[in-house]
Amino acid sequence: GRDADALADYDRAIELKPGFAEAYSNRGTAKRALGRDAEALADCDRAIELKPDNAEAYNNRGNTKRALGHDADALADYDRAIELKSDFVEAYSNRGEAKRALGRDADALADYDRAIELKSDFAEAYNNRGTAKQALGRKAEAVADYDRAIELKPDYAKAYNNRGNTKRALGRDADALADYDRAIELKPDYARAYSNRGITKFDLKEYKAALADYDRAIELKPDYAKAYSSRGNAKQALGRNADALADFKRVLAFAHQQGSYELAQYAEAKIKELESA
Repeated sequence: GRDADALADYDRAIELKPGFAEAYSNRGTAKRALGRDAEALADCDRAIELKPDNAEAYNNRGNTKRALGHDADALADYDRAIELKSDFVEAYSNRGEAKRALGRDADALADYDRAIELKSDFAEAYNNRGTAKQALGRKAEAVADYDRAIELKPDYAKAYNNRGNTKRALGRDADALADYDRAIELKPDYARAYSNRGITKFDLKEYKAALADYDRAIELKPDYAKAYSSRGNAKQALGRNADALADFKRVLAFAHQQGSYELAQYAEAKIKELESA
């Protein structure tokens, strides 16, 4: 977690040895953790230029491209990393994530399977495979993967959140709430878990409780378009149409900025509905 401190060390290493490819690659990872993705990409490029057979650098560059939203480009880097290092567990899992982001869930499964075959205690790969299985409608199998991820890593907030999503899809709302509660306990700033817990409470017609969760999600992530949409629905259910309208107008603005066109269309329909009520 001391990425800023690490940067100074990598800077010094590069100053002392300008051709030190691994230092560039590692500095890129630290910069990515600090949100400096464009600089991270330049460091990964330099690492690969210095050492074209550096599998770690290709994997790191793929991660950076994914952070920049360039999933298709990232795939080529993960392919090269695996070509150079056929047992590169993290690269298989990362390539699966890129494929899933591109809607290729079935292809992603093969990568997660391979990552788990290579490292049977890889909690992140189980979690990611669970997400792909859920997207493919294999919900019971997804829950089993999340169970295994949590067994391996009991403080894995993301796996609790994802398991909650699948349990909710299975109609197991009470169990889902327990998972969201645990995710939030482990990670109190987990905006998505608050939003998901709110959705579950909304489904249970606990509108005021849902509203509190949406408020917290938005407090943590002020541009969270989906949470504004959910909050708008909760306010409408409570008869607060003017407040709901304001939320859907925010949804529309954020959705356009973020390229969420389906959400933008939904917001437009809700605005029309509320304005004509």
